[in-house]
Amino acid sequence: MRLSIIIPVYNEVKTVGKVIRSINETKLPKNITKEIIVVDDGSTDKTTEVLSKLQKKHSFVKDNNLEFKVLRHNQNKGKGAAVRTGIENSKGELIIIQDADLEYDPSYYLPLLRPVMQKEANVVYGTRLLTYPLKLWGRDKTVLPMHLIANKFLTFLTNVLYRSKLTDMETGYKLFKRDILKKIIINSNKFDFEAEITARILKRKIPITEIPISVTPRTYKQGKKIGWWDGIMAIWTLIKYKFVD
Repeated sequence: MRLSIIIPVYNEVKTVGKVIRSINETKLPKNITKEIIVVDDGSTDKTTEVLSKLQKKHSFVKDNNLEFKVLRHNQNKGKGAAVRTGIENSKGELIIIQDADLEYDPSYYLPLLRPVMQKEANVVYGTRLLTYPLKLWGRDKTVLPMHLIANKFLTFLTNVLYRSKLTDMETGYKLFKRDILKKIIINSNKFDFEAEITARILKRKIPITEIPISVTPRTYKQGKKIGWWDGIMAIWTLIKYKFVD
C-alpha cells in the first residue's frame, strides 16, 4: 500500500527541505511505502531552487521505495489548488496533506494511519485543539490567540451546521482513503479548501476519526500566511455547502 504525501508550498525556503527530510526519516509499517508530491505554488523566493537541488541529488532519500515528485504552478493559486494538483498526480491508496512549514510533525503519520490500517476509519484528522490551551499571558502564552479562537469558532459552526462532533475542523493533517476523494469534487483554491472538504465529507455522512496531535505554531514573522479574510471565507464556505452540492 502507498501513502501519497501532498505538500503544497509557497515561499518556504527555510523549512521545506527540513520537512521533506523529516518525512523521509519517519518510519511507517513495512507494508506502506511513501510517495512525496511537492507542489510549488508559484514561489518567488528560493524555494524552487531548494526543491530542484533535492530532486536532482535525491541525497535525502534513504529508502529506495520512496518516490519523490516536484510539480510547479507558474503563479500562486492557493493551498486548495495546490492540493488538487497533488492529488491528481498521486498514485497512493492513502493520501495525507502535509504543510511545508515545521508546525506539523510527520512522526504523527503512524497514529493517524492506525485507524485506517485497522479498518476502523476512512478519513482521519489530527486534532490540535485538545492539547492547545488558550493562554493570554505568561512565558508559554498562546501563539496568535485569535487564530485559536477562530479555529474553535469554525469547528463549532461546522458541528452546528453538519451535526458533527469534531474538535478541529481547520487542522492541516487530514488523511483520506483515495476511494473517498474520488467521490468528492473540490472547488476551493485558497485556505477555504479545509472547510469545503470537511463540509462535503460530513454532508455525505462519512465519519471523520480524530487523533490528538501536538503542533509548533508559528507567527507571521516566521511565515504564517493565513489571515482574517480566510476565516471569513471559511464561514461562507461552510454555510454555502450546507445548501449547495
